[in-house]
Amino acid sequence: MKHVRLTIRAPAGEVHPVFDMLTRSDHVETVEGLDWNFSGDRLGILHYVEGDREAYVDALDSIDAVLDHDVADAGEDAFYAYHQCVVDRGARQLFEAFTEGSMLLVPPVEFDDGGASTFSLFGDGDVIQAAIESLPPAIEVDVEEIGGFGDTPGLDDATLSDRQREAVLTALELGYYDVPREASHEDVASAIDCAPSTAAEHLRKAESKVLQSVFG
Repeated sequence: MKHVRLTIRAPAGEVHPVFDMLTRSDHVETVEGLDWNFSGDRLGILHYVEGDREAYVDALDSIDAVLDHDVADAGEDAFYAYHQCVVDRGARQLFEAFTEGSMLLVPPVEFDDGGASTFSLFGDGDVIQAAIESLPPAIEVDVEEIGGFGDTPGLDDATLSDRQREAVLTALELGYYDVPREASHEDVASAIDCAPSTAAEHLRKAESKVLQSVFG
């Protein structure tokens, strides 16, 4: 059995209008796909989002394939978003490829700028390879990591977004967690090129997730 971490990149219009919105919108900073239900022609999916909530909802309203949606507050400039949509050919090919047999897609799915998403798969190596080869030619695939069962992300690692992980690693490097503290969240913000309030939020949420995973 293998753990494989992939990044896929798709041109606009290749996967689904919602995928394009999640990976190409100025009003979205962080998006993680947390859970989903795929039935062949319908997809229900739950996201964690950091960004402009009103603009996000307006964008969903403008997509004909979205049948229903709901949002719930998750803190400053953050929210959970559920939507149900009609699945087109591109999205169907993608979800069918990575739900084959006993293969598991380990959440979260992390969406990034430029039509990219990153996620982990666990299963038989040949099945995972066949899934990758079945993707449409227009979709680029980068294999970020290959390992065994023990390398599958644990709860704390799997639920930290790339941006939260970057903020924590930068904070450690700068001395934010030293005693006495050698850096401020403003220093972290400057290093990762974001607003101080955003850096503080990344650190707070990352710390909360790690502590919850350790102490329950």
